[in-house]
Amino acid sequence: MTMNPRLRKFALTAHVTSSVGWLGAVVVFLALAVAGLTSQNDQTVRGAYLAMELTGWMVLAPLSLASLLTGIVQALGSSWGLFRHYWVLFKLLITVVATVLLLVHMQVAGHVADVAARAPLAGGDLVGMRVQLLADAAAALLVLIVAVTLSVYKPKGLTRYGWRRQSESRARQRLAVQEDPAAV
Repeated sequence: MTMNPRLRKFALTAHVTSSVGWLGAVVVFLALAVAGLTSQNDQTVRGAYLAMELTGWMVLAPLSLASLLTGIVQALGSSWGLFRHYWVLFKLLITVVATVLLLVHMQVAGHVADVAARAPLAGGDLVGMRVQLLADAAAALLVLIVAVTLSVYKPKGLTRYGWRRQSESRARQRLAVQEDPAAV
């Protein structure tokens, strides 16, 4: 089922907007993680971790879910389909895994923000969790760049389902030509 051109463009715009917003929010989260880990100023460290939790729940999580939802709508409403091409399937898998990991990751961000809200974090306080926040944000940025790259380059490769659908479509076209050669 393909969408009409207006609806398809609207869905594509919503998907690109939420995806680019998610990517930008990850960059902000990464910058805050760097500031929280490297700053010597207690207020900067505290503010960074409080802002990370707020950014995570109010920006990252909604944008990741919006990107996932609009991507599914876009795939189902276009000729690409959801399961026809490997690049779409990989992008779906990347988005689902990244969204789930983000929600798990937010537990760490919440814990660090709670500790930072109560007292200044000294250089060695929760250093493992703080490094994890930085590493996770860097990994998320890399994964989202891979998803963007797949969207831009759209590597060739049909899934088994895609091959079957393509063969069925060609068979229907041949049958239509055999039944009414003047229609071509």
